[in-house]
Amino acid sequence: MKKKIAIVVRDRTQEALRMAVGATLANDDVNVFIMDRKLEVDDETEVNLEMLSDLNVPLYTNNGENPFPQKSTSEIARMLTGYDVVIPY
Repeated sequence: MKKKIAIVVRDRTQEALRMAVGATLANDDVNVFIMDRKLEVDDETEVNLEMLSDLNVPLYTNNGENPFPQKSTSEIARMLTGYDVVIPY
């Protein structure tokens, strides 16, 4: 059965995005939440973001400096209650 997996990114951005890409291998529903800071994009981060885009993995953020759909922290908290697994980074 498909699981709903949320990856919550605060620190260790590269590791978190790499984990998000890996979590798609089991054909689960994966969503990524970039929290609190502007996402600094380097080569590795860019590759993972492109892969997540190709895999249609939604990314959300509570920081207006990021180019992803904006959600308030409270909206994200409510969304997280609907996931089977929440992985914080």
